[in-house]
Amino acid sequence: MKIKKILRIFLNVVFWGLTAAIAALAVLVMVYGNDLPDYRKLATYAPPVATRLYAADGSLLIEYAEERRVFIDYADMPPQLVNAFIAAEDQNFWTHPGVDVQGIIRAVVNNGARVMGFNTSFSGASTITQQVAKNFFLTSERSLSRKIKEAILALRLERTFSKQHILTLYLNQIFLGARAYGVGSAALMYFNKPVSDLTLAQCAFLASLPKAPNDRNRAVERRNYVLRRMQEEGYITPAQASAAAAEELNINSGFTAQMEEDFQYFAEDVRRQLLGTLGRETLYNQGLYIKTTIVPELQRAASAALNKELDAYNRDRREKLQGAIIAMNPHTGRIVAMAGGRSFSESSFNRATQAMRQIGSTIKPFVYLAALERGMSPQAMLLDAPIVGVRANNAQWKPENYDKKFLGDVPLRLSLETSRNVPSVRLVEQIGAPNAIEVAQRFGVYPADMENINLSMALGSGETTLEKLVLGYSAFVNGGRAIQPKLVDYIEDRYGRVIGGAQPEIIEWSADLTPPDPADTVAALSDAQSLYQMVSILQGAVERGTGKQARVPGHTIAGKTGTTNDVKDIWFVGFSKNLIAGVYLGFDTPRPLGRGAGSHMAARVFADFMKTALAGEKNQPFAVPDGLTFRRVNRRSGAAASDDPSGMIITEAFKPGQGPNPAPKRAASATGAIVGGVF
Repeated sequence: MKIKKILRIFLNVVFWGLTAAIAALAVLVMVYGNDLPDYRKLATYAPPVATRLYAADGSLLIEYAEERRVFIDYADMPPQLVNAFIAAEDQNFWTHPGVDVQGIIRAVVNNGARVMGFNTSFSGASTITQQVAKNFFLTSERSLSRKIKEAILALRLERTFSKQHILTLYLNQIFLGARAYGVGSAALMYFNKPVSDLTLAQCAFLASLPKAPNDRNRAVERRNYVLRRMQEEGYITPAQASAAAAEELNINSGFTAQMEEDFQYFAEDVRRQLLGTLGRETLYNQGLYIKTTIVPELQRAASAALNKELDAYNRDRREKLQGAIIAMNPHTGRIVAMAGGRSFSESSFNRATQAMRQIGSTIKPFVYLAALERGMSPQAMLLDAPIVGVRANNAQWKPENYDKKFLGDVPLRLSLETSRNVPSVRLVEQIGAPNAIEVAQRFGVYPADMENINLSMALGSGETTLEKLVLGYSAFVNGGRAIQPKLVDYIEDRYGRVIGGAQPEIIEWSADLTPPDPADTVAALSDAQSLYQMVSILQGAVERGTGKQARVPGHTIAGKTGTTNDVKDIWFVGFSKNLIAGVYLGFDTPRPLGRGAGSHMAARVFADFMKTALAGEKNQPFAVPDGLTFRRVNRRSGAAASDDPSGMIITEAFKPGQGPNPAPKRAASATGAIVGGVF
């Protein structure tokens, strides 16, 4: 009877104890469970994911992220990686309801023994589900109320979601050190490989990180602890554990999408542009796929050509010359190569897009185009003779040619091909500086609201960027269309949807690889015949004028050199039928480059780049518009070859009503040789 009485008392105690516990739990749920966050939104969890920048060929350039994260679906998680985290963090994960009672009891016993002096380690009782609840909804404060809320949320999560979904949330959200969030990013950060390629030892290492994400001193020790736990739980054999423990860890110092130095100026321009249009949150956290226009082979060739010339000049010099090169498709504006200086790591200032510099004689094609548009023939004669008393900027100015010589009457074409200054001054005086400047403004080289227009600005004293200059020259060869620079072809969000209002551009080209005609609604910047005459003259500048260093054997090239006063800035802009490139060289604080320097240096950079860019491509002459007549003329006099056969004979393109000059009354020089001007 006494035993029955004791048993009855014990059962009553248990019953009322459980009743009290249930009542207390109900009270806790009422007190703490009503204002908890809405956990159901985790059904469509979309974590912050790194945005990735890709080249035109699909190769990865760089990633942008405030938190480095690569989302991995549960189906793509290696089983041993999952097992490693469960063994290390929550051995009863597959069976508990969100809170592990056994784990709580074990933690109480272990921690009590530790306090009493026994050689046991402190242990926690938070389950993976509780960690998900804390990481997504709660703070990390150490308080009883937070632990109660954490437990309630964990129970609700377990009733709502599958174990696999909870693990997916946990393994993609947890901080694992080195700015890596989630196992996908951590695998890249520490081992430079996707999770699918991780070894058992590497899986165990990642599973050891939640306890001390930034402590590398005990990395091997903690990895081996996880391996022992995996063996104890039956996930691996003793032999597997031993082999993994013997594996060298080889942790990276910190992986990021390593981008070649050559690509950094371009990538930074893309980043600045998208930061303005998309905003920081979208750019850094929404996992965008950004397909850019850059062509890796051409980018490397551009950087190599620029640095080759800069290195040759800078050798044994204390102050270092800088420069830039930019190349694009003149029909679409797609930038295929861009280098804004010697080294992005030394200076992130992009001299292709940010540096405003005087452009010297590269302005002359726009000035001479103004004359062609007004009906002047490419063989119209300009006087190359001293000018005295010209005033520019309220100062006496006596323009000179580079060779300090005067040739008398010279054809317009020859004057531009050899970049003579004095005939150019007379041409500007004839058509008017505002009219000459207007063409440069129309083509986007100078701003539309430019003030204080004067003669010197029409000869290149105005400032602009290399990018704007190249865009202006593009209109010479693309039919007179104003184009915008294009760095990005399209952007997709993390679900593969194109965003930003722009679909991938699809252009139907004709069988001979010529671009489509511009839309009828787009007004050309100039008439086709004048544009072709200018292209023909610029082709002559490369073949026999100041741009000889820019020649590319086997290919039709046109272009123009430019040098500012005292050779402080040197330029070359040139193009083939479907590719245009511009080069700038100069000091960041302008000063003379010194003896022997000149625009031939920029032309050399252009030629080195174009030889790679056009290698293996068939030569394509420039398209000729209807209505032009081609005649053989004497280069020096502009007379028909039959009337003046001495010296160099060239082919000239004449508009209706134009033709060769009358035969000269006196013979030209015996050699017909012309010495160039400023170039």
